[in-house]
Amino acid sequence: MNDPRHLSRRVTAIIAAAALSLGFTSAAFAQNANGVTGGSTTDDTSAGNANVEGLPQVQQQGDVSYTSGGVGLDESRALRSAEHSWPLSLRFTGPGSDYLADVKVKISDAHGGDVLDTTSRGPYMLVKLRPGRYTVQASYKDHAQSKTITVPAKGTAKAAFYWQTQ
Repeated sequence: MNDPRHLSRRVTAIIAAAALSLGFTSAAFAQNANGVTGGSTTDDTSAGNANVEGLPQVQQQGDVSYTSGGVGLDESRALRSAEHSWPLSLRFTGPGSDYLADVKVKISDAHGGDVLDTTSRGPYMLVKLRPGRYTVQASYKDHAQSKTITVPAKGTAKAAFYWQTQ
């Protein structure tokens, strides 16, 4: 039993078992109470993302689905590449084309009824709206802008908002 080769194998086996045990323990901590790894479908951060291709979590407000973000490069690319499958795409920038986050967004239908009232988590926001005419009001640091947008039955509408102040 004092053979150095036997001792070496035994130490290796103990280290491997400990590493395997730590791996299982870490996986258990990554699961929440619902058994969902990495977050849940109610988690509104990109860390809890249940969507494919790096899109931030899709949120729901009434009949309207939306997602926003794009602070990181992967998320930004994912949002830009998904624009073609969302009826409305919004972009928020400041001086020097700096991307802005925490932009308050309010969308009203042609009759003045609110359909979305939220805050964008980054420079890109994608919104699923029924075809029609809408007013999009975007506010950044007490500076508001408003644009009338027509969402077509086929295709997409885009609007860019730019602020000179930060």
